[in-house]
Amino acid sequence: MHIGPYRLANRVALAPMAGVTDLPFRRLAAAQGAGLVVSEMLSSNPQVQNSRKSQWRSRHDDEVEPRSVQIAGSDPLELAAAAQMNVARGAQIIDINMGCPAKKVCRKAAGSALLANESLVADILGAVVNAVDVPVTLKIRTGSQPGQRNGVSIARIAEDAGIALLSVHGRTRACAFKGEAEYDTIAEIVAAIDIPVLANGDIDSPDKAAAVLQHTGAAGVMIGRAAQGRPWLCGQIAAWLERGERISDPDLATQWRIIREHLAALHAFYGEFMGVRIARKHVGWYLQQHPTLASQRKAFNALCTAEAQHRHLQALFEAAGGNTDHKELAA
Repeated sequence: MHIGPYRLANRVALAPMAGVTDLPFRRLAAAQGAGLVVSEMLSSNPQVQNSRKSQWRSRHDDEVEPRSVQIAGSDPLELAAAAQMNVARGAQIIDINMGCPAKKVCRKAAGSALLANESLVADILGAVVNAVDVPVTLKIRTGSQPGQRNGVSIARIAEDAGIALLSVHGRTRACAFKGEAEYDTIAEIVAAIDIPVLANGDIDSPDKAAAVLQHTGAAGVMIGRAAQGRPWLCGQIAAWLERGERISDPDLATQWRIIREHLAALHAFYGEFMGVRIARKHVGWYLQQHPTLASQRKAFNALCTAEAQHRHLQALFEAAGGNTDHKELAA
């Protein structure tokens, strides 16, 4: 699958998720087999572009290519300027967020709130595509609410504007993440346009990914919340879709190695104070995959130093039967 001049390693993408897909997690998911990773969304508001959070989200050092950066906002000129700024900082693909259902985003008429204003959608897409010389992609939902699913209309606007790829979450803005995703609208979108479409929503296994592709005819899939605590999931899905190969979850010792490296990367990226705090949610997602370890989340969250976090997790995995390397930890 291609996005502009870029040929992806496979047709499984990691969805952009605020507070999740930071640089350490993107590097990890790519190393575990994701064909495309997309940054956390960056606001197009000039007043916040130099904030500490925006600076973290703008980093791409040692990131797999193509580097895809998602921007969010509601003003066409601000979004165009944000696209240019991020390309100057190393973005090779610009992704526009019209899928986020969060109230704080939609209150600013951004994210999935834009789907109710098709003329503004057209203005934004035209402005961004014309502002940069890199491919522009778009993430949407199926519409504003179940009775107003205008995903097909939005998709046609996107194709006409020059969008290179469209990702579609199978829920409306009003649905947020409640209920089950529906794929009929995604299938209608695929049939209506010629640009590649990624199907997104409730895809949590290789079998589910294959079923969604068969139902929708999409070019690929985008994996969101199911990858939290399972950075190897995109690679497992890609192996099944591309080669018919079933890859089991990593054994406990391998999971410990992955978690340890992720933990160290978070501490290094954010510094110890923030790294320790941000690590809590990621480790919580890892631990909840294991019934015998899930109860330890509260104890882990009480730890306040990087060393304490490493040693606590090492003890947990040793007790659970995973072999760990004390010397490597100390190094």
